[in-house]
Formats: sequence, structure tokens, C-alpha cells
Amino acid sequence: MATHPAPSPVAPTNPTFAGGDALGGAGSTPAFSPLYQQIKGLILQSLQSGEWKPGEAIPSEMDLAARFRVSQGTVRKAIDELAAEHLVVRRQGKGTFVATHAEQHVQYRFLKLQPDNGDIQSEGPAERTIIDCKRLRASAEIARALSLRSGDPVLQVRRVLAYAGVPTILEELWLPGAPFKGLTAERLSNYNGPMYALFETEFGVRMVRAEESIRAVNPDEEQSQLLNVPISAPLLSVERIAYTYNDTPMELRRGLYRTDTHHYRNALS
Repeated sequence: MATHPAPSPVAPTNPTFAGGDALGGAGSTPAFSPLYQQIKGLILQSLQSGEWKPGEAIPSEMDLAARFRVSQGTVRKAIDELAAEHLVVRRQGKGTFVATHAEQHVQYRFLKLQPDNGDIQSEGPAERTIIDCKRLRASAEIARALSLRSGDPVLQVRRVLAYAGVPTILEELWLPGAPFKGLTAERLSNYNGPMYALFETEFGVRMVRAEESIRAVNPDEEQSQLLNVPISAPLLSVERIAYTYNDTPMELRRGLYRTDTHHYRNALS
């Protein structure tokens, strides 16, 4: 396939793909990666830079193919992977849109604790109580989890989630200070949507994936009081690191879950 040296409208340089296809845009992935993976990486760069906001349509496959000087089938394969990873959403007859945590079907993606009757929708949103929200200096442990330096500013948030008046989840969140400047307990309390939707719409941080570790624990005295359970009660401890684009850690979350009326459910594939 012939190389196309003409400059792209998105960058003054025009690197060449493996196989001879030309590419418009800087910062391409290594030439030995599959072509559709290179296109996927460039689309991710545009998502990360905010060229297309959550909820907005991205250009059509035809337009992206022209922009990157590759076939429409290559672009389609890249978008297929992004859709499978919940980063974009295809809508029949309308196009492809940047996924957003404000969408109803996405809101429960990171919430794995479900009522024993299995109907998470009928349970409705949790009643949220913010215990505190304060700025601190990162300990070595927190800094390591968030790829920060010890002593860097971080935000610590503690809250209780209750269902039908029963406190069910106690969470402690650690967030890097710079991206979440201006986040307060009042803003958290007044926001009615999912917390990740708040991060997305007001701070420009979209959580795209997470890693969790789970173990069984007993609460300490303060935790037992906040969850209204005895110290001997078995709880599920879930530690999560959530990432934005390019695997940048943006949240360390530690949750204690009551499982007397709920269970942790995860789909494996």
C-alpha cells in the first residue's frame, strides 16, 4: 500500500503506519502494533484531551477514516473495541457517542453489591451521607496507589450509603488533589447523580476501568457504629483503584459492605 505524505488537518507531521498507511496526528503507538490498535490509541488521545466530551457524538467512521487515512473497516474495528470497553456507545441510526456515567445503564457498572432479590433498579439510588471531606498530604501508601509523591495533596472523602434506611456501605475515597480542586462535602451532598458522573461533568475526570481486591473482615468500633452492626459482624472489604484514560489512577476507594441483605456479583468473561 502506498504511503500518503500529505499532512493531516490535525497535526503538522504525518507519521506512517505499519503496512504503509499514513496517519494524521502526533503521538502514535509503535508501528509494530496492529493498525486498528494504532487508530484506537489515537481516538483515546482525543477522548483524553477532551476533543469529544462525554455524551457527545464522535465523528463518523467515514470521517475518522479520512482523518487518519485508513480504511473504514480499520476504524470500525477500533471503535468496536472501544465500545466493548464501555468507552463509547453505538446508537442505531444516530452514530457513536462518548460514554458517560450519567447514562442510566452505565450508572451501576461499578456497583457490584446487589440486593438478594436481584432487582437493583427497583432498589433505587442509595441514600448518601457524607461524613467528611478534607484535604491532606498523601502518605507513602496512598501516593503509591495513585502514582503520586509522598506529601502531595490528596482529598479524603468518607460516606455511608443506605438502602431503605439501612446503612449498607461505608466508603473511604482518596483522590489526587490537583484534578479535584474545589470538591467539597457540600458539593458532594448536593449532587443527586452518581459520584462518577459528578467527577466527569464538573472536574473533567472520567473513570473508565477499575481493579478491585476483596477480603472478609470484621469492623472496628467506629465502623460498626456507622453501619449499625456488631463488631463481630462479617463484612466484605473491597479496595478499588479506578483509572481514567491511559491507565492513570484517579481514585483509591475502600469500601465495607454489609451482606446480610445484599451480595457481591461480578460477571466474568
